[in-house]
Amino acid sequence: MYKNIFTMLDNSSYSLWSVDFALELAKQFDSRVTGNHAYASKLHEDRFIQMEPGLPEKYQAPEEIQKQRDIHGSLIERGLELISDSFIDVFVERCEKKGIKNYKREMSEGKNYSVLVKDIKKADYDLVAMGACGLGEVESTQLGSVCERVNRRIKVDTVIMKNGTQVHDGHLVVGIDGSEESFSAMRAAIQFNKLFGCKITALSVFDPEFHYKVFDSIAKVLSEEAGKVFKFKEQEALHEEIIDSGLEKIYRDHLEQAIKMAKDEGVEIEAKVLSGKAYDEIIKWVKDKKIALLMVGRIGVHQDEGLDIGSNSENLLRNANCNLMLFSSKYTPADLEQDPSDEVQWTEKALKMLDRVPSFVRKMVRGHIEANARKSGQKLITEEIMIKARKKMMGR
Repeated sequence: MYKNIFTMLDNSSYSLWSVDFALELAKQFDSRVTGNHAYASKLHEDRFIQMEPGLPEKYQAPEEIQKQRDIHGSLIERGLELISDSFIDVFVERCEKKGIKNYKREMSEGKNYSVLVKDIKKADYDLVAMGACGLGEVESTQLGSVCERVNRRIKVDTVIMKNGTQVHDGHLVVGIDGSEESFSAMRAAIQFNKLFGCKITALSVFDPEFHYKVFDSIAKVLSEEAGKVFKFKEQEALHEEIIDSGLEKIYRDHLEQAIKMAKDEGVEIEAKVLSGKAYDEIIKWVKDKKIALLMVGRIGVHQDEGLDIGSNSENLLRNANCNLMLFSSKYTPADLEQDPSDEVQWTEKALKMLDRVPSFVRKMVRGHIEANARKSGQKLITEEIMIKARKKMMGR
């Protein structure tokens, strides 16, 4: 599954946990593992030059300053190389202890997050393992700056270690929202179940309260005339129907798809639908449990082009108290795969009905209706199909 793994080294506990996770997978998948430590000797040289005006008078002569620069530059560069070598030696020792022979040691000079991102982008890595924090952690640290900056700039499946909980016989929690990334997380969880005997819980969260707050806010500022143009009352009534029962139905269907994925592989999972703000409900659900890994898409079902990380994933990265795996890889379950020749068409009347659906759930509703049409072999969405779909979603 993962054949080329990259892990970031700084000899912190977080880093060593990420190395152990990477090697556990490498052993199972016969993967190549690259361990990289980045150091910034140029940064230290620049800092020394900035401090030169404060040196004692005897060092202020131009030839003496240049001499000190040369000595300092040589010591810093060589010293940081030796430190990097030492960090990488620890990585190599762990590889050999695990019986991993296909490893590569790397060190990069430059601004740490920047050179690491460049290395990840230029190579064909399919998994990145890193610690949530580094040696600069203090009591108030939520997330290390390198971890945050790297995660905003790469599009590779990434595991972020916050503690040393082992994946073997561990509890995996998968966030399912209908995106290809979330189904990729589900596929990985199924594989981990087979390899490591993990328990799996799939969570799907829909948020009705946000949409009610939106309409309440609009109602407070919309004039009577604007309300008529906007057809506010009609929009509000339709919205309440969709949110009250239809939105939950859509997310429950996503969850059913995840259950089927597992069942087709002979794996039984636990599944729950939660109501509320997605990241908040997931954080509350995992808080008092020993979770080995929380697995979610880097971006979610409401993604758009250019988005680096979804808001729910970002909040989970920062605030969840367990190890996290972010998925950039995509997977479409066989049931949902679309043959170009099976593209679903819409009649004009059906599209007009779709246009009446509030914009922030319209894309989701459309995808849900098209997926159900493909399952039943229908290639044309008509007004009648829309009416039936709405009745089914509303449970009446």
